[in-house]
Amino acid sequence: MLSDLEIAQAATLKPILDIAKSLGLEASDVDPYGWYKAKVHLDVEKKLQDRPNAKYIDVTAITPTPLGEGKTTTTVGLSQALGAELGKRVFTCIRQPSMGPTFGIKGGAAGGGYSQIVPMEDFNLHLTGDIHAVGVAHNLLAAAVDGRMLHEFRLGDKALAKIGLKRLNIDPFSILLNRVVDVEDAAMRQIVIGLGGEKNGIPRQTGFDITVASEVMAILALATSVEDMRARMGRINIGTDTAGNPITAEDLGVAGAMTVLMKDALMPNLMQTLQNTPAFVHAGPFANIAHGNSSVVADKIAVKLSDYVITESGFGADIGMEKFFDIKCRVSGLIPNAVVLVATVRALKMHGGLGKVVPGKPLPVELTTENLEYLEKGAENLKAHIGIARRFGIPVVVAINRFSPDTDREIELIRKISIDAGAEDAVPSEHWAKGGAGAVDLAKAVMKAADKPSEFKFLYPLDAPIKDKIEAIATQVYGADGVDYMPEAEEKVKLYTRFGYDNLPICMAKTHLSLSHDPALKGVPKGWRLPIRDIRASVGAGFLYPLCGDMRTMPGLPRRPVFMDVDLDENGKVKGLF
Repeated sequence: MLSDLEIAQAATLKPILDIAKSLGLEASDVDPYGWYKAKVHLDVEKKLQDRPNAKYIDVTAITPTPLGEGKTTTTVGLSQALGAELGKRVFTCIRQPSMGPTFGIKGGAAGGGYSQIVPMEDFNLHLTGDIHAVGVAHNLLAAAVDGRMLHEFRLGDKALAKIGLKRLNIDPFSILLNRVVDVEDAAMRQIVIGLGGEKNGIPRQTGFDITVASEVMAILALATSVEDMRARMGRINIGTDTAGNPITAEDLGVAGAMTVLMKDALMPNLMQTLQNTPAFVHAGPFANIAHGNSSVVADKIAVKLSDYVITESGFGADIGMEKFFDIKCRVSGLIPNAVVLVATVRALKMHGGLGKVVPGKPLPVELTTENLEYLEKGAENLKAHIGIARRFGIPVVVAINRFSPDTDREIELIRKISIDAGAEDAVPSEHWAKGGAGAVDLAKAVMKAADKPSEFKFLYPLDAPIKDKIEAIATQVYGADGVDYMPEAEEKVKLYTRFGYDNLPICMAKTHLSLSHDPALKGVPKGWRLPIRDIRASVGAGFLYPLCGDMRTMPGLPRRPVFMDVDLDENGKVKGLF
């Protein structure tokens, strides 16, 4: 079997202008970045505003193993089945991955096997520079904070007034804004800046996050226009003054410059699948402290250019899909028609208590040997995720991402359990090995489900108190018995209510490896309460994010990083990516 990269490099790609033309776009609607990728102008949405919307479908998953269960591969394979095999107009909309995991342990995120977005190297590396733009805009804001504190320390009120500034009195202990870099670098999690004398700034402790954890990235994913992005940039809260009042990027006078740096990044990136169906790859917000979905502008353009839009939300239905519904759909105004829930035999056996999945190591033999007893036990997790999607009133199709050791009896058991739990269907798919041809049955089931009447509803109203919204997610989605608030979280509830942030949606920050806050608790944990240790505000992005446990926003490199295999061959082609 060829590697993912070898498959991608052997593909016959169409020039991106031909892809654009097949969508009905003109050359003036796109800015090409080489032969095989382009930016699409935002005014395309307005040009096409009278067209009906496509069917809108989210691909999510059960609680995954650390390896993931093939959500992106399923998303791409399903799109190829709809477009290349069944002749439907289809659009794939997914996130751009961070280069941190690409060079760390996870590898790339373009899909896999014969269901990929191509060029795979461009997808997983710089693409059109959007992540770099996010990093520069974010770090400009961080520099503005420390620069302002230094000049206020050195200058009196009159001197500040002469240059058009008023004293902000930033409380250095209130600043939550770190700098960012798109590299996994654990040594940068906690640092001290401003050393070496007063010309170098005021010493304080801070740190680095990975770029995709920046609020600027979340804004890129949720902004609906350049004007909306400018307003959101201005609302970014960097901390408070010494009297406890919020200070924003607008107060620092930097929001306009940040928007200038980001204006081109807001245009979605047009690419293609291995079978030449169109794809938008745009924005890459974290799926724990942010909402983990690709951009609103990409989806809003895609629904006017196609019959079916297949998008993907991060992690499982309890995290990315809930945020897709309660945050992204609120912003976009788009109503989902169906959910595709990806499951694997190996993951369900693990949730049943069999075996342990460790990245970088072969799967234990018990996960690749038929065992219906543990599979049925683990399917409680699958039933819980079906229930989460049904709670929002959306039809569910389970996609069984089939691997070679999976038996027919195992597949049939999952199918029966899924349908009994309320899924419209459960269909095995072999898109990794066969491309779109391996997902045709899945595509037909999804089309049928998407034609059913949708009874979509949000989990909570925005005007509900902060605690009510948190508790709705904890009890109705995660299955917790209740919520416990640490003292710092209690103070934040009061503070954000006073600031008027209590009408924002909630973006829960918790582990993706369990329905609970504890990654060790598999299956469907019972008899537990969700601890909230703190609540933070991404006011520009437009949500509050409660912290359930210790959330790492700067990953570290593994013992043997993927980058050790990445190089150029004798012909100048990239090798070693996966």
